[in-house]
Amino acid sequence: MEEDRDKLNRSWDACREVPIIDDEHTPWKLIKLLKIIVLLLVALIVFGLALCSKTSFLILITLSNEGTQTLSSEHKPVALLCIGCSLIAPSVLLFLKSLWKACYKTSKLPGKKTIALVLFFEFLVSVGAAILTMVAMPHLDIVTNVTILNGVAVLSSLLQVIAQCTAKERNHFLLPSITAFLLILLGYILFLVLYIMKDPTDIKMLTWVGLAVGASFLVSFNWWENYFRLISKDSSSVFLKDLCKDVARCQNILHLLSSVLRVAVTACVLGAYVPLAKMDWDIVRSIPSRETRVIVITIGVQLISSALCNWFAVAACKMHAIRRCFILPLYLASLAVMALLVVPVIVYYQEYRVSQNGTAGINFTSYCDVVVDGTNRNLNGSVFPQLVLDVTHTLCFLDMSKITDIGLLTGSAVAWWLGLVLATLHLWYLNVNRIGRTQDIFVRRLYEGTFIEQSLLLNTRFDIQTKNRKKNFRDLEPVMVYLCATMWHETYDEMINIIISIFRLDRYRPKTEPKFNDLSFETHIYFDDAFEGSQVRHLNKYAKNLVEILKEVYGIFTDVDSKVFIKQHHIPDQKLITTPYGGRLVITMPHENQIIVHFKDKDLIRHKKRWSQVMYLYYLLGWKLMTKYHARWQKGGEEKELRAEVQKEKHNTYLLALDGDTDFQPASLMLLIDRLKTYPLVGAACGRIHPTGSGPVVWFQKFEYSVSHWLQKTAEHVIGCVLCSPGCFSLFRAEALMDDNVMKKYSTKSMEASHYIQYDQGEDRWLCTLLLKQGWRVEYNAASDAYTNAPEDFKELYNQRRRWGPSTLANVVDILGSTKIICKKNPSISKPFMFYQLFAIISAILAPATIVLMVAGSLAFIFDIHGAGALVISVIPPAVYLGLCFKLKTDSQINLAAIMSVIYAFLMLVVTMSIIGAMVKDQTILTPSSIFVLTMACIYAITAILHPQEFHLVFYGFLYIICIPSAYLLLTIYSMVNMNNVSWGTRETKPAGEAATPEATAPQTNTQKAKNTFQRLTTWCKCCKKSSQRPQDQQLTVGQESMIPEPIQAEPLPQNTIVEDNRIPEEEQIAATSAFDRQSQSWMEELQELSTDMRLIEDTLDEEELGFWKELQEKYLKPLPDDKERQKKIANDLRELRNKINFAFFLLNALWLVATFTLQVFDATFAIKLPKVSLDLEYTGEDVHIDPIALMFILGFASSVSIQFLAMIYHRLYTLIHYVAFLDTEPKEQKPEKIKYKKGKKGSAADSGSAADSASTSASASTADSGSTIDSRSTSDFREDSDFEESDSEFYNMSHDGGTMV
Repeated sequence: MEEDRDKLNRSWDACREVPIIDDEHTPWKLIKLLKIIVLLLVALIVFGLALCSKTSFLILITLSNEGTQTLSSEHKPVALLCIGCSLIAPSVLLFLKSLWKACYKTSKLPGKKTIALVLFFEFLVSVGAAILTMVAMPHLDIVTNVTILNGVAVLSSLLQVIAQCTAKERNHFLLPSITAFLLILLGYILFLVLYIMKDPTDIKMLTWVGLAVGASFLVSFNWWENYFRLISKDSSSVFLKDLCKDVARCQNILHLLSSVLRVAVTACVLGAYVPLAKMDWDIVRSIPSRETRVIVITIGVQLISSALCNWFAVAACKMHAIRRCFILPLYLASLAVMALLVVPVIVYYQEYRVSQNGTAGINFTSYCDVVVDGTNRNLNGSVFPQLVLDVTHTLCFLDMSKITDIGLLTGSAVAWWLGLVLATLHLWYLNVNRIGRTQDIFVRRLYEGTFIEQSLLLNTRFDIQTKNRKKNFRDLEPVMVYLCATMWHETYDEMINIIISIFRLDRYRPKTEPKFNDLSFETHIYFDDAFEGSQVRHLNKYAKNLVEILKEVYGIFTDVDSKVFIKQHHIPDQKLITTPYGGRLVITMPHENQIIVHFKDKDLIRHKKRWSQVMYLYYLLGWKLMTKYHARWQKGGEEKELRAEVQKEKHNTYLLALDGDTDFQPASLMLLIDRLKTYPLVGAACGRIHPTGSGPVVWFQKFEYSVSHWLQKTAEHVIGCVLCSPGCFSLFRAEALMDDNVMKKYSTKSMEASHYIQYDQGEDRWLCTLLLKQGWRVEYNAASDAYTNAPEDFKELYNQRRRWGPSTLANVVDILGSTKIICKKNPSISKPFMFYQLFAIISAILAPATIVLMVAGSLAFIFDIHGAGALVISVIPPAVYLGLCFKLKTDSQINLAAIMSVIYAFLMLVVTMSIIGAMVKDQTILTPSSIFVLTMACIYAITAILHPQEFHLVFYGFLYIICIPSAYLLLTIYSMVNMNNVSWGTRETKPAGEAATPEATAPQTNTQKAKNTFQRLTTWCKCCKKSSQRPQDQQLTVGQESMIPEPIQAEPLPQNTIVEDNRIPEEEQIAATSAFDRQSQSWMEELQELSTDMRLIEDTLDEEELGFWKELQEKYLKPLPDDKERQKKIANDLRELRNKINFAFFLLNALWLVATFTLQVFDATFAIKLPKVSLDLEYTGEDVHIDPIALMFILGFASSVSIQFLAMIYHRLYTLIHYVAFLDTEPKEQKPEKIKYKKGKKGSAADSGSAADSASTSASASTADSGSTIDSRSTSDFREDSDFEESDSEFYNMSHDGGTMV
């Protein structure tokens, strides 16, 4: 055998036809350049915003100083009020966010001791912040004000020392923490010496200095949670442990209480200090316009820049750019503020000295007396010089001409800054997860707007950096991914796409000598209806193609036949197994990961896609995951420990659902894994699906898919949950699938007419509905690209949408009907989101009537006829088509729809031109319809620009526009009328039966019967011969058998159900099973002969797995006997259901049209008159008449699109964050080693092997830093305690915060 295989490698036939296996869609160089640009921009933005926030805050402090003149003394309360607003603004935002979460998510009440202690700390912090900023700092110099805020790290550094000392392991940052504490104390000492020694008799100044020191110490209590968490781990105090658990568990309620307390305390301090300082609040009502502008601009910059700085800082951490875009910009911000405020003072002082010809008697004190305080300034000029002089005034108290004062001031500033740097030195070694949750990066949700850089640095989670855990932020948990693909009648080109993708993943995450231990995977392909033949069962041509593809792709990835002068690699032997459901082919890929192909025999197990999914759900999650733990329990294993292990494995086991033609890169899978790893409540995540193919039908779908993903899916993701995670490329969590009422419910047989539509026509959408009802979140990741073939034929597209339309309607109605239960159970779904979905489904239902109205409007404009008459004319064609659909066959319906689509396409071209013509005729674009059209065009254009890789799809938009009547009018009518046809409609070998019109079975003549019998007998004989024939002969035999005509069913009964799943009479089942046992070897021998380069070795299942398959078939997947009576009943029920739904559906459209018709008839009575305005915003003397219903619909649709547009922008930002983080953690690409030849000798097989192995390069990112820690808590604990990414990281956005908004 080995010699025969060597002979196949002919030296003269070394040329190959190899498909593209590398990533040809992603421009990696451009993306990496984009990464560099984005990181640079984020670093500059964080730095700039921190600079603006601190500078504007210090300007407010300066304006509130008693001696400054930009703001007069009587107006000082206004500056103090603005400082108070800066203090409470973050608390107000936190209150609103926590209130939203408390209303729409589960919130637990903390214990009384926890509330008391938390509020005590919050009281201290709020009192300290208010006294420091409003009372003490206005009396200090600008240099001290810039740097004393760094002193708030004093308690943090002390608690770091305590936390590290209590840790049992030796750590690396104990010395920096001790040094930081000492430096901060030194800064305070130098500060006290400077001010006390200046004038020991000044009691007021001593009071201000004492208040500054005490208040800054109180502010340092702000981050106590960061260190108590670590101290409690090694502490024996039960109270401390319970306190930390309670604080983490009850954050929403605690944040509500603490926010109210902070606002109240700040208001009390401000309200008490103003009268005590002999200032009057009444002056606030009468502020001059100049001072008002200065105050409003300053406080506006301070509030906005603080909030944005917090958001971008969080984004920088999620981008995995802590050092470059977070730590360094914030460190430099304090120095930049110092330079920005002090340098102008020095410049002005030097200019004054130059203007006085360098008089020797001029020093800083005389400059203050003469220029700063001695003259009445002109306050009507530029504000900047006045602010510089005011800043100078704060320094006049000190004698800057003395080296001692300068030294003490500089020493305290440097000591405080270095203390902050050393106290946060651990951040340089902090390694966060890719797109880590905000709550895992920052301890508190609250930022401090008055000292933004200190609050961000000190709020970052502190971890003990030991020798063994120096760079580990969280312990990594490897995940197991099962790739589950379903196949049926895919072509050779379609199947090779998915097989290449799987082998590509094998190269990316090898099982042998893996570089990363974050992912293990196994591939399972479930091939439906793989066998044919009446007596002897053998694989059909599609299954044989799959085996050939596996062999071909294996050769491509191992460079078989690629080198003429190197000893060839042979494909290793693979396994072939007989199973109770048909057969199994086990392929071990080059890097030891496995592909298991399950060939299903529909005579032995129920076929169709949903039942293949049920098959792999119970096999992978029931048998492979659960059985081993049950066996350990039976042997005496500890039940509590086993439950924890089961929970952990369920949480870290994922299923990737694939279609038989899906093409994806490893990067796409890793991006989906990131979502599930990071957020415990995400039950499923889908990627961006790109339809492939050519022709106008595919071009239409390309634009349709793009708009759907750009706007609709992103909006669902941001404000709620994605309702459908498509089965062609979606990642599911095992824990979610195994939850109550999900997997078990999904295995339900369709028993009622509505079940056939909801369960079988769109199984992926129904599965997501079950997940949503159980409280799991479904997400969309725009960076995870997958490619799948789309229908290229008009008929196939209509049949595909005929399945999707009713199924979508049924599932959305099901979700809306369970609004109260879902909103209570699912933290990601709120009632506003349900209202959004209600409007969307109403718009979809009224789409036919809307298209008719649009056509009517164009007819009225073109032919200058009354709107009511145009409406009557436009209703006639769809009404006729609707009536004919109830009488014609499906093929005739589709042919008629194709003809009408062409006519409507020309009409839509006229409609488009008429809209433009109306604008030209009226000489204005400021009419409601024109504004609406232009706004929609701008939204779509901006959306396309924000998706630069897909911008070319905009050019398909014109085709999409002219096909709108076909897609939303004719297709809707076709799908609704043929709702009772539950056949699959695509990739069928013969036309699906008609839904409504039964046809008589064509009787066969005696000659035909004899001919067919002879052909079957001949086929059976050929299949039973020994393997002496060539594969070409066998393929010919299959082709001949497929030409045998089969009887046409008289009634197109439900095909995707228990009725159609088996056409074997009940009395023949036992005979069929025994026949399979006797003749199963024939297909194995045939496959062994076909596969010459890849030898297939027969193997058997173990007894336990054999028993599992028999039990599974018996309970869930057993083909049921043919029941003609039940088939007829279901067919009748489907027709009745179709008639009822169609009556309601088209009645609503008719009512909409009648209402519009009535309003147009009585136009003068009901119309809303709006003045027509020209482009110069001048009234033209004419009015625009709009009926109320049309205006209401336009406003509703515009609101919906606006929500989608804003959600899309938000989603794009987080997609960019995820992608940049992904690129930053991507393993470096390895270049293939060159093959070395020994002098005078051929290269060895080992040389070839090393070359082949080293050639493997990874095209996507590593998740070495994106693990997730899952403890043994139950699912309910996760749901109560876990938050999502943007629920803590978003800029306090008031949309649904339960979701992760990438």
